[in-house]
Amino acid sequence: MRPAALLTAVAGITIVAGVLAAGRERFGEPDAAATASEEPVTTAKSKETPKPPFALPDPKISMSARPVDEASRFYPAQADGKPLERVATAEPEKPKPEPQKAATLPRPVAESAGILAFGNRKLRLAGIVPTQADKVCKEPDGNEWPCGMLAKTNFRLFLRLRSVTCDLEDVNWTGITTASCKIGAQDLSQWLVENGWADAAAESALIEAGAKAKAEKKGIYGEDPRKGAPLTLPPGPPPDNPLDPI
Repeated sequence: MRPAALLTAVAGITIVAGVLAAGRERFGEPDAAATASEEPVTTAKSKETPKPPFALPDPKISMSARPVDEASRFYPAQADGKPLERVATAEPEKPKPEPQKAATLPRPVAESAGILAFGNRKLRLAGIVPTQADKVCKEPDGNEWPCGMLAKTNFRLFLRLRSVTCDLEDVNWTGITTASCKIGAQDLSQWLVENGWADAAAESALIEAGAKAKAEKKGIYGEDPRKGAPLTLPPGPPPDNPLDPI
């Protein structure tokens, strides 16, 4: 037999065997592994008892339930058997006032007994009631005299354009402000009240000094000082700075 014919025969046998195997898989019995995989698998989840459907609440029970507002859901009405009390909110602390600053003001001019002028700015002395320059006083015999003008004149002579030191909240104030002022150790408000040229303000620490000046008939509480004698002034304090004009 020729080799070519032998190879042809072997190839034909191989093809026939392949066709038979394919036919067995298509029309024959299923494979054991495939059959085992197709069997239903019983799991623990499939054995669980199905839950009953959701039951609606009994309307009678719902009608008899106590209504609960939104606030009481989170905050109990009582604590330790005692009713709760509302606590007032603490007020915020008020800002503390800034300390006053001592400022030296040069060349004050007395507009009246109790008011100083520094150019366009004015300063009212604290603790007193300034005596207006146009104030008129009466003597016991009914004679009138310009006590306000004399109070202003005496105050100007006391100042003599010396610098004053004042406790100010704002050293750059505008208009008019109120402050305590001194020349050296002498308080200006105290000097005016003690000499009777201004009244002490209500609740001022100078009320007692004012009552004493009134009892002694000093300044505006007495007679016209121009009668029969030259004007006399109490001694002023020594200048606190020798460079200040006198």
